[in-house]
Amino acid sequence: MTRLAVIGLGAMGGAVARRLATAGHEVLVWNRTPTAAARLARPGIVPVASPAEAARRADAVLVLVADDQALADVVQGPDGIAAGAAAHPAAVIQMSTVSPALSRHLADQLPAGAALLDAPVMGSPDAVEEGRATVFAGGTPQDVESWRPVLAEVGQVLVTGPVGSATAAKLVANSSLFGTVALLGESVALGQALGLDPDTVFAVMAATPLAAQAERRRPSLEKDRYPPRFSLGLAAKDAGLILDAARAQGVNLRIGSAVRAWIAEAETRGYGAQDYTVLLRCATRPDGPGAVRRPPASMT
Repeated sequence: MTRLAVIGLGAMGGAVARRLATAGHEVLVWNRTPTAAARLARPGIVPVASPAEAARRADAVLVLVADDQALADVVQGPDGIAAGAAAHPAAVIQMSTVSPALSRHLADQLPAGAALLDAPVMGSPDAVEEGRATVFAGGTPQDVESWRPVLAEVGQVLVTGPVGSATAAKLVANSSLFGTVALLGESVALGQALGLDPDTVFAVMAATPLAAQAERRRPSLEKDRYPPRFSLGLAAKDAGLILDAARAQGVNLRIGSAVRAWIAEAETRGYGAQDYTVLLRCATRPDGPGAVRRPPASMT
């Protein structure tokens, strides 16, 4: 049994903690809001007072927080992971979706002897708890192999290269995912506007590369319900990271910029706390609250 710590107990962090405890590990947990850790407590899951305590007591610390600032906050300072790892060289496994540069620069914050991996997760919290998510893993070959059994509890491990590469891979994956959902919404909206009935629209979608997404998302569209698994607010953060990373490398993501505009409109319409697939509502219900009115295209 390995003693692990999970820092950050949102939907994904909580799922990772439960999954690792179910697999037989002792799991220490900490969250900025203590009630989240208290709710998770059960045999095998033990709240601790600070990230530093987690690092002092655990063999590895898995970090799943919302953004770059939250990651810096839990690593730095007297109560941070780096301070705890100075007394006990725990491995740090950075699983948040943040900028690739920050993942790489974490090595400068940690004491000598503390292994560092970046290992963001792709998949829903349900997929994590069932061990069928995908984990991108970046680090030295030795560190990745040492911690592969723990990562494999969460799902399939896809090795991407050195530290920072896994975070980059997660941005690439999210860019594809966001674009696919936005394109599905636009395609359904076009079918509606051209007078096709819903069954025909989805029969058409089933004959396209969007088939799997159309089948998966149709119930949400028809019920107009988007249960929060990955919030639109977090998607907005990730979309910004994607465009920032692209600009830094001189890559022009025209479709990515359009998707970011869809996400921004959805936030304006007050959907930030809903699942990011609420983009489908924005595309197919253009007259909803806060909608941006677009003039009809001119005929030439």
